[in-house]
This record gives sequence, structure tokens and C-alpha cells, in this order.
Amino acid sequence: MGEGAAAADGPDFSLGVSVADMADGAILSGRVGAAPALLIRRGDEFSIIGSACTHYQGPLGEGLVVADTIRCPWHHACFSLRDGRALRAPALDPIPCWRAERRGDLVFAMETIDLSTPERAAPPTLGRVVVIGGGAAGLAAVHELREQGYSGALVMVSADDAAPYDRPNLSKDYLAGSAPEDWLPLRPRDYYEERRIELLLATKVRAIAPGARLVSLEHGEPLRYDALLLATGAEPVRLTIPGAELPHVHYLRSLADSRALIAAAARATRVAVIGASFIGLEAAAALRERGLEVHVVAPDATPMQKTLGEDIGRLVHATHEAHGVVFHLCESVMAIGADHVALASGARVPADLVVVGVGVRPLTRLAEEAGLAVDRGVLVDEYLETSARGVFAAGDIARWPDRRSGERIRIEHFVTAERQGQTAARNILGAKEPFEAPPFFWSRHYDMTIAYVGHAGAWDRVEIVGDLEKRDCIVTYFSRDHRMATATIGRDLDNLRVEAELEASTGG
Repeated sequence: MGEGAAAADGPDFSLGVSVADMADGAILSGRVGAAPALLIRRGDEFSIIGSACTHYQGPLGEGLVVADTIRCPWHHACFSLRDGRALRAPALDPIPCWRAERRGDLVFAMETIDLSTPERAAPPTLGRVVVIGGGAAGLAAVHELREQGYSGALVMVSADDAAPYDRPNLSKDYLAGSAPEDWLPLRPRDYYEERRIELLLATKVRAIAPGARLVSLEHGEPLRYDALLLATGAEPVRLTIPGAELPHVHYLRSLADSRALIAAAARATRVAVIGASFIGLEAAAALRERGLEVHVVAPDATPMQKTLGEDIGRLVHATHEAHGVVFHLCESVMAIGADHVALASGARVPADLVVVGVGVRPLTRLAEEAGLAVDRGVLVDEYLETSARGVFAAGDIARWPDRRSGERIRIEHFVTAERQGQTAARNILGAKEPFEAPPFFWSRHYDMTIAYVGHAGAWDRVEIVGDLEKRDCIVTYFSRDHRMATATIGRDLDNLRVEAELEASTGG
């Protein structure tokens, strides 16, 4: 990551560039002075924007233009072509945007477009918004509230002792040692003060009282609220087998967890990863890159089969084996010893470090005790509002009505959490905007990245276009001939096209 910014070469748009032969929808790379830029044609309209996504510097020139937006090919951030504003997570910051002026067959980059707008008045009854949870959904929500002009009191309460950070990186580059810790914060610390966001870290919530509109803390005075967002996330499922509490057994959810695992890896030689989940296999890849001997133990016959199917699952399996990972599939761990894990088959896998990745469960206790509707997650309507008026939920805990599948779903993806936080924020301000963004996630295994858009809890047909073995393919999951989701490898632009098509099918 961080390699997507283009060099400032090509035509200088400030000096004018001919567009006579530029096709509708074309993207031309160039610069405005020394700044890398893109010129985009949409009919008789031209836009000039910065060339790098503000989330990990993805190359927007390789992205997709949809109406008056451009989408990043790496992680599907979305920007306005009219003013450069970040419209959809994971990017929160705008890209540069210049006013384009056409003179005959030439288009010139003029002055930069000013994004500063006067504050909009918040609803008169909205005095204080409280967000419980310091993860992706919570941070995106407080950011969007301020972006939308909300100027009232804003409090974020987080049990974590670190300010909101990039959780996906904990099992990827950061764990592998190829990303410094200063990449992780989603916002610098002075951001919260500048935006007048009261950030309460290492603070646990004891209870919420929707009727009285109160949040009770374990320590300190209760917080009154006019609107509340629950974004408490999830916690790892913990093993209860003998040896599960030994000090060399680690889980990976928080920054503290990742730091502890990195420290333990420096003293270890052999690691057993229990579970062939996304977290488990990403951790396996990262620890292999650190030079450890890695064994993966899982009850499945094929890794990731439940989410990605057998074809991609076999490719993931082969990719890890090619990098030296040893699999023990169709196996379960019965006990953990000081230097091994004992399998149900009677075999022992040597290990002086154990990483457990067997899933997570949503943190719904506060909602349950407050009497909110809960069923395998906090139930919300299409606007992400819970059964209590003025209380919203977003992220890993939210279970919402999905128009594509006709079912309620709950998704544990970083980008979905951020986008739900943004939608919830707008609805707190009275927007009445349904949440319809297709779920999207990415998973990286060494030099192979899998991008997945949509949601297929089950399917009856899989269609593969391209070459799976060459890591150049589109894999589509159908249920009753209805496309539910698509996974791509080496086809980022196609993944963006599918996302746009899924949006168009529901108006999302």
C-alpha cells in the first residue's frame, strides 16, 4: 500500500490540453503544475481532479467513473467529480479538484474548488449526539456529522485505549512488519480537538436508558443524549478447551492484540493458527513473512469455502502452501500445551505461539439490557434506527433488511461499518436515507488480493470467467439465477463495475 500515487508527468492541464479526440468517459493522466491530476470527460462536461485516492493513495486513473463520481479500484472509495469531496468510505478526505474551463478544443485547469461551506443548522431538538464505540463505524459517523454541518455537542465513548485505527491492517501489513504503526490511526489526535469531538478512551459503558436518554458509564457522570449511535463492534469467540488460557495463546482484534502478537512472534519459531478464517489466514501469511513456521488447523475441508466457495478456497490453500504454510484440515484442537496443540486425531502440532481465529460475536449486551430488539445482532430498519426512537446502530452489531437478498443480514466488514456510520449520521440529522450500499471487502494473501462485493449467504451456482490459476478471474455467485455477489482476483475494475450494477439494481 501507499504506492498508488502517480508521478507528476504528462500534459500540464493549466496550460491547456486538446480534447478533440478525447472519447466520452475517457480519463487522461497529467498534472496541474507539479500536482498529479486526471482530466475526465463526461459528454460535454470535463472534470479535473487529483490522481490519488486519499485512502492509501490508490490510483484513481485505474478506477471507474459512475455518473458524477469516480471510484477507487483498490478499496472502492468514492469521490465527487464536481468538487473532489469524499462521498463514501473508506476515504474520508477530499481529493484536489480544479475548475475546468473549455476554450474551443482546449480545456484548462483553473483555480482549485473551495470545499468550505457554511454550517447547516441541526434539527432544533438535537443538542448532543453520543456514539458508543471507537471503531470504523463510530469514527465515520462523527466525521460525517461534522461534514454535514452538525455543530452541537458530540461525544465518542470507546472501551479501547487507542483512538480509532485501521483495523484491517492489524492482520495484514502491520502484523507482517511492512507497515509502521503511524499508518494505523484513522485521524490524527489533534483532529478530535479541532472538530470538537469529545473522545473518551478506555471508558466502559455500564448501561443505556433509551427512555431517559441516558448513557451510564462505569466511572463518571452519566451522559445525556438527543441521539445515540451504538457501534460497539464484535469480540473474538474464545476457546474453552484445556490450555486456552496459556500466555502464548493470542487473539487478534485490537491494536493491543496485534502489538502483543508481534512481540510474541519475535520470541517464537513455530505458530499454530487455529481456524482458517480471513483473520486466521491473513495472520498466517503475515507471520510467514516474519519467518515463522506456520501450521493452520481447521475443521473445514477447504479454507474459506463457506464465503468464497471451493474454487477460490483451493487457490487460497495452494497459495499458502506455496509459501510454506502447513495445513491440518478436517481437524479440531482438543487441548493446547506449552509447546504444542493436541488434535482430535491424536496428532500433535509443535507450537510455541498459538493464534486463535474462529470467528467473532457481536457485542449486543447494552442493547439487550436496554430492551432493544436483538436477534443475532441489533435489529435496525432501513435507516439503521433500532426499535428505540433516536437510537441507531451501525457496524458489526447491526442487522438490517437487505433488499437484494430479501433477508436481514449482518456484515463484519470494515468498509460496510464505515458506510453504515456515514448513513446513520445523516439519518440522525433527519435525512431518512436507506442504507443500500453493497457490502465490500478485500483480503490479501502474500501478493494475491481477493476483492468481494455483494453478499451470498448461500448459492446454487458459481460462474468463473478468466483464469483462476493465473489469478485473473471473476467469480460470481448465483441463487436462482440471481447474482448475489462477485469475487475478483486481478480484476479490480470489474469489481467496481459489479458494485455499480448492484447499486443501480436497488437505487443504492
